[in-house]
Amino acid sequence: MGTVPKGDRPLIFNQPLPPKSAYLDIGQRSGDGTAALAPTGTVPLPRIYNAVFLPTFTPTMPAQLIDGVQLSKKLRGEIAERAAALTAKGKQPGLAVILVGEDPASQVYVRNKIKACGDVGIRSVFDRYDAGLSEAALLDRIAALNADPSIHGILVQMPLPKHINPHKVIEAISTTKDVDGYSVLSAGELMTGLTGFRPCTPYGCMKLIESTGIDLRGKHAVVIGRSNTVGKPMGLLLLQANATVTICHSATPDLAYHTRQADVVVAAVGRRNTLTADMVKPGAIVIDVGMNRDDNGKLCGDVDTANVREVASFITPVPGGVGPMTITMLLMNTVEAAERI
Repeated sequence: MGTVPKGDRPLIFNQPLPPKSAYLDIGQRSGDGTAALAPTGTVPLPRIYNAVFLPTFTPTMPAQLIDGVQLSKKLRGEIAERAAALTAKGKQPGLAVILVGEDPASQVYVRNKIKACGDVGIRSVFDRYDAGLSEAALLDRIAALNADPSIHGILVQMPLPKHINPHKVIEAISTTKDVDGYSVLSAGELMTGLTGFRPCTPYGCMKLIESTGIDLRGKHAVVIGRSNTVGKPMGLLLLQANATVTICHSATPDLAYHTRQADVVVAAVGRRNTLTADMVKPGAIVIDVGMNRDDNGKLCGDVDTANVREVASFITPVPGGVGPMTITMLLMNTVEAAERI
């Protein structure tokens, strides 16, 4: 059996290599008849031999971490300046946050959002109700906030108690105040390229990609996940940036086939090790949206970061990547809402 040239890796290699006469003069041949394929490859004729080689990629250094914490701080500084300018004109940005029920995680999220508002000079209004609040009462409160000119953004923390229809609640929020970007009309505005509010997590992902300095025009981007809150809007935002976009999901038969072609991969499915090093194109940008726990209870994402980092050029860590950006983009949307009035 022939030998595998050093620096190449076989995809299939179970036949003796053909004699020298079987090659077109496209690549190189070694003196003993073993293949030493140049990047362009040699073409064996006339029969097909099951030997295919791909050049290996040996990065000079691990991928650069995209620091979401630092980028978030930078953007919050800019948001604070814009909020101060609006306040000086008598139009301080205002965000109303509604929490229904006692979900512990929701309480933490709401507390963090309210604190973030205070840090950048956005006025927050916090309405907290017990789980027995009726759907009609919640809709009435939203209607009142819609009519309040001092409120520029309305956020209803999910999940809601089972007796309240979340879709009805989201659609009740005025589109001009839908700073989460979840309503059907907001989704339509994103789809058609109209001015609207981008969902916070995909918006943050785009800022993280932008921070690398890489122009997305003509790049191939693969989004893993098709949720209404991340996957679908992420694909649309990448498309707006002139990337060629592929959206993969649970019914995609060969995920690795797509991700190996991608210059940018966004993993957003909520499953550990969805993206591993052998699935990544050398030099790709990898954005990890996932939030999971490993066997030791440690926070991790959807990407096998330790190994993928040896192949990619840029990668977001978990924690400290996408997470800090989500609330920051909520603040950004709130300021933008106030500026539009």
